[in-house]
Amino acid sequence: MSRTDNVSLRQLRYFVAAAETGRFSMAATRAHVSQSAITNAVLLLEQELGVRLFERKPHGVALTADGQRFYHRTRGILDSLADCLREQHLPALQLSGPLRIGASYTLLGYFLPPLLSRFRDQYPDVALDLADMHRQAIEDAVQAGSIDIGVVILSNIAERERFGHHVLVRSRRQLWLAADHPLLAKENAALADIAAYPYIQVTVDESEESTGRYWQARGVRPPVAFRTSSMEALRGLIAHGFGVSILSDMVYRHWSLEGKKIEARPILDVVPDMEVGLIWRRGQPLEAPAEAFRQFLIRTSGS
Repeated sequence: MSRTDNVSLRQLRYFVAAAETGRFSMAATRAHVSQSAITNAVLLLEQELGVRLFERKPHGVALTADGQRFYHRTRGILDSLADCLREQHLPALQLSGPLRIGASYTLLGYFLPPLLSRFRDQYPDVALDLADMHRQAIEDAVQAGSIDIGVVILSNIAERERFGHHVLVRSRRQLWLAADHPLLAKENAALADIAAYPYIQVTVDESEESTGRYWQARGVRPPVAFRTSSMEALRGLIAHGFGVSILSDMVYRHWSLEGKKIEARPILDVVPDMEVGLIWRRGQPLEAPAEAFRQFLIRTSGS
């Protein structure tokens, strides 16, 4: 009997739910099963694989390095299966032609690549023309008709009604800190607590402006020790204890490049989610490849 005979799709789904929520109880709620079903599924997977997938924490679980690798493989398997099932209910379309997409740094790095790969598999004759652009440049290009669709951080757009738009993902923002940081003793740290420690500010995709809005709403200012446009530099600084930061789950990784652990914790104050979505020219019908891409992203994001 091969190993695959001992692993079910249900176990993989339960594992992914635990990995994405960070708590077995939340995974159980999401999967509409008992917490023991999640726990048993993870234990059976760990026994079958011969590795630990999660580190058990006082307030949840975190993926190990082996767990992180297994999560990415499993997520890809489940996504591919979902695509196959959807295709059976969609009309066969032989689409061809150009598709011009503008996307910003964060979304090109952490959101779009696997989705573009899946779209290309479904529509191999569509020619993807992908541009790395700042938000304002994306807005201008959509309005001018030089790109078909912009993939943007919608929460950074002040007047989104100027465009056709759709929210794809709302990504929670959490506190990132080193594995031995004193704030880990608190179940939920408030912004006032966080302000007692050096803050590392990422500067890409208007992060400084969006960060400032929710700090200002609480009448607190973070003591910024470092500013950087590099996510890997930020992870390294946090992992080595030079400061903390607040960033979205979309860009979270458990490890720095040197293999040092990074923890993420909820924040007591209300910090707005990062909204990722699409914009297109309002009042203008999209060409067939662009409309197919829009519908594909809406379906695959479950939005």
